[in-house]
Amino acid sequence: MRILLLNANTTEAITGTLVAMAQSMAPPGTRFVGATGRFGARYIASRAASAIAAHAALDAYAAHGAGCDAVLLACFGDPGLDALREVAPVPVVGLADASAEAACRIGRRFGVVTGGAAWGPMLTEFFAGRGLAARLAGVRTVAPSGGDIARDPEGAVALLAEACRASVEVDGADVVVLGGAGLAGLAPKLEGRVPAPVLCSVATGIRAVMDAARVPPPARAGMETVGLSPELAALLA
Repeated sequence: MRILLLNANTTEAITGTLVAMAQSMAPPGTRFVGATGRFGARYIASRAASAIAAHAALDAYAAHGAGCDAVLLACFGDPGLDALREVAPVPVVGLADASAEAACRIGRRFGVVTGGAAWGPMLTEFFAGRGLAARLAGVRTVAPSGGDIARDPEGAVALLAEACRASVEVDGADVVVLGGAGLAGLAPKLEGRVPAPVLCSVATGIRAVMDAARVPPPARAGMETVGLSPELAALLA
């Protein structure tokens, strides 16, 4: 089984970290292949960057998706998720979407903690759009962006733990999602420091995409386009 791990940010180091994490969780016979956005922000931290990343995600899938059995959109906030699901002939899983589904199976209400202030309203709108407004206890952000946390993860642990505790004790979350590719692997470091389960969005997404790869893909329709990359134009056709 071949799974495409698609990072719509343009930071290849993050893609490499996520592929290594995914491969360590994969059973024999499952291979994760990374693809990084060819254009856009180094790390998504605004609406404009997210909008560009949605295009970059489609472009990266068109260039690297041939022969894959499923796609993991490894950017929390899932830029381009529904568009990828529309055009890809294989299952597509997003970190935020999969983490919310997993959190709702564990508790009545879930909270989200991530890096970068702009993500507060963006993620609140995202989960509302998925029909989860009543299940979302709230989104809490810490000052360092996900990119900053990826560069110095140990330095962010105390801030993340404080935000996760507030999500539980103030917002009323039964479970907390630690969201973002730059926060991958940090959830275990919060054990014993937060009075509720803390889910790593990356680990949750990896498990979800391996399950999704066994599901038959939906049918799709083509379209005529102008001005796109040759790979993306061919995919959409």
